[in-house]
Amino acid sequence: MMFLRQILNTVLVYERFNDTINHGRNGEGIEMNGRMMLITGGAGFIGSHLTERLLNEGHKVTVLDNFSNGKIENIQHLLDNPLITLVKEDMKKPKKLGQIVNDSDMIFHLAANPEVKLGETGPKTHFEENILATFNLLEAIRKGGTAKTLVFASSSTVYGEARLVPTREDYGPLMPISTYGASKLACEALIAGYTYTFNLRALILRPANIVGSRSNHGVIVDFVKKIKANPRQLGILGDGHQEKSYMHISDCVEAIMHVAGAFAKGTQKIDIYNVGSEDKITVTQIAKIVSEVMGKPNIKYAFTGGVEGGGGWKGDVKIMQLSTDKLQRTGWKPKYSSEQAARLAAKALMRENARAKDGTNTA
Repeated sequence: MMFLRQILNTVLVYERFNDTINHGRNGEGIEMNGRMMLITGGAGFIGSHLTERLLNEGHKVTVLDNFSNGKIENIQHLLDNPLITLVKEDMKKPKKLGQIVNDSDMIFHLAANPEVKLGETGPKTHFEENILATFNLLEAIRKGGTAKTLVFASSSTVYGEARLVPTREDYGPLMPISTYGASKLACEALIAGYTYTFNLRALILRPANIVGSRSNHGVIVDFVKKIKANPRQLGILGDGHQEKSYMHISDCVEAIMHVAGAFAKGTQKIDIYNVGSEDKITVTQIAKIVSEVMGKPNIKYAFTGGVEGGGGWKGDVKIMQLSTDKLQRTGWKPKYSSEQAARLAAKALMRENARAKDGTNTA
């Protein structure tokens, strides 16, 4: 019976791809100070968790995704909720985006290609999925002509190899060392320009490395896959001394909700916040955590040496820790440390792998 229900749900989802269904039952707006909610990339890692949180609070949410990185499985368990609207839309070649934007006042823009390493072999993807998609969204906002609030998920990679660690929001000059970081910085610049030129308010968030359930990329995901493939030896890109902040997905969503709610009540045209944990850990420490969680504490490590300077690949920032002082002055702080976030994420990925093997829902 459960299997039949999953099939029926999937059919209903893909039917919704062809036509945008109405927002909720009575067409009333989602209330967060009178704003309708749109999440681009809402079936992705962070987007699906944010969607879940907003729905749990009783908000109406439109999820827009082209499913290049997002997965239907990430939001499958939410699709029976009458408050959700699911739209398949490619923001590189939008067809419905204008009307969707017009129906929404608060827009969470999370749609992007999140794989930093891709920049070495496929930089065009970062241009199209990140910059072009953001430009098209901003154009839809401009052409609509009505006041909007945009919350943009940028990245800590915009700072590049910062000389100041922990790195504050006012650090400069910003010199990203990856095409991914460059694309996010370009998006920030576009958003700033549109904010001051057109009828738009914008909140820019620069997250650290976010980890947890439903993640499909990053060092913890890579380590889990590698140990499953070879439980005797774990290959580690770089020299193992890369040291970065890791934030659990639950903390990330809480921070987004907290800052976005405060920003929505204010009058400032544009603001920027770092979003991260209060510390950092090395890649070798993460390898130890993942190997312990997977029951392989004595696995041998094989370091590749990486690129010049010990990074894992071209574009890999070796040392990254964000200053979260500005965020904490608003009255919010993360619950988990980087080590705790990594351990929770490894355990969640193991559970998801087990459920996938059993053929059950991984959400």
